[in-house]
Amino acid sequence: MKEREKVAIYGRLSEEDRNKQSVTDDSLSIQNQKSMLIKYALENQWDIYNIYMDDDYAGADRSRPEWNRLLQDAEAGKFQIILCKTQSRFTRELEMVEKYIHGLFPLWGIRFVSVVDNADTANKGNKKSRQINGLVNEWYLEDMSENIRDVLTDRRKNGYHIGAFALYGYKKDPDVKGHLLIDEEAAEIVREIFNMFAQGWGKMAIARELNARGIPNPTTYKLMKGIRQKRTKAAEGARWSYYMISSMLINEMYIGNMVQGKYGSVSYKTKQNKPRPKEQWIRVENTHEPIITKELWDRVQEMIARKSKPWSVGEVGVFAHKVRCMHCGYVMRSCKTRQYRYLKCPTRLTDPQSCIGAFVPQRELEAIVLQQLRNIMNQYLNVEQAEELIKQRFPDYEKRKQILQRDIANYEQKQGLIRVGLRQCYLDKVQGIITEEDYNEFSLGFHQDMEVIEKLLNAKKQQMELLTQDRQDILSKRDILKKYLGIEQLNHEIMNILIDYIEVGHREGTARQGNLPVVIHWKF
Repeated sequence: MKEREKVAIYGRLSEEDRNKQSVTDDSLSIQNQKSMLIKYALENQWDIYNIYMDDDYAGADRSRPEWNRLLQDAEAGKFQIILCKTQSRFTRELEMVEKYIHGLFPLWGIRFVSVVDNADTANKGNKKSRQINGLVNEWYLEDMSENIRDVLTDRRKNGYHIGAFALYGYKKDPDVKGHLLIDEEAAEIVREIFNMFAQGWGKMAIARELNARGIPNPTTYKLMKGIRQKRTKAAEGARWSYYMISSMLINEMYIGNMVQGKYGSVSYKTKQNKPRPKEQWIRVENTHEPIITKELWDRVQEMIARKSKPWSVGEVGVFAHKVRCMHCGYVMRSCKTRQYRYLKCPTRLTDPQSCIGAFVPQRELEAIVLQQLRNIMNQYLNVEQAEELIKQRFPDYEKRKQILQRDIANYEQKQGLIRVGLRQCYLDKVQGIITEEDYNEFSLGFHQDMEVIEKLLNAKKQQMELLTQDRQDILSKRDILKKYLGIEQLNHEIMNILIDYIEVGHREGTARQGNLPVVIHWKF
């Protein structure tokens, strides 16, 4: 007797149909998906291996926990079928359709089935419909992203606050959307911080004083007030830091000016944000009541400018803004003892009890980074190893490339035929073979066909670009690394090009001989 196939059911809440009664409940959409897919699996006599459900996640979100667990189990061969309500519940990205549904799933022996849009990889005849589904979902994502961005930009330019969280010292106006009101309890702390700095207190001393008095930092304060707040590793606990004080003292929001758009998303396909140049910030004056007077603000800014050292005084440190404490997440500060430089966790200075702290001599960290860089160079600059990496990542690269090249050639040929048809149709009209009305009807049909073919052709070209992009990335890495072959010393420029950031932990064992945890996050 043939063994029954195992199916993995995947469901995702569509953002446009949220209807949960409380944050702990499954939405009705998720419940309906479960019922439909379980019934479908039973009717087809499939054994249900597991049910994976992501609630409140977008279709372009690649960090969905259950989605990633599904992919890991699929690669491990724990089931033979993935079942979804629609292809868009699995992903709205054409890139992911090609990578998984048409690429990796066949290699892993996984059949993909979506019920409503009748997508089934066991049916070779509906591959084009799956690709069109992916293309339509991709257009939907891009259009939705552009529309949302335009609306939000317009509201920012009109002085409305856009964001999930109000700045510390303010709260959202419950009656006027996009307007901020002063939160008097927190505002009192803001005023005290500005006054202390104006009186000569240093930023570190202010943080230490607030911690000694048990005043919660902004994140903890909002959590205590029941305000939904984004948690970060660096902000957890009732601890103030040098950087919190520093950023607060230069924030124009405290004098009534709405300053937004400091960060922007890299792409509609990712949640990653990057800082924008100051000239691109959206700044609108006098949008809300100020917490700090203009006189106090000007005095503080003058003091900050007076204390700041110009770049010409000394070169930027090798690890400036690049090294973080592994335990609390704060950027480690540089210090100098005699002729030696060190990096240490600033949290240890403001509140020693809140973090065990990280400490590392700069020379030791430089040696670790250089050694790991040489190891990476050996991997990528060795031709045989680089070629083996390419083979492992892209086992069916040539086959998929040939298929795409064939499809592109076919669509381009169809474009040529349509152009010939249009010219012939026009000549028939001129010669009186067909009427003006017939010509208009035929011409409209040709143009509609041309539009569809052009979109499909562009989709195929995009797939070809995506297919070669990652493969080319390995070769590009080799070109970047060749520039630093034989490097003996690091500098800030090299750090910026090659490294995103470095995490350093507390040394295990003795002060000088114990193991030092270091994790380098490379940019490539």
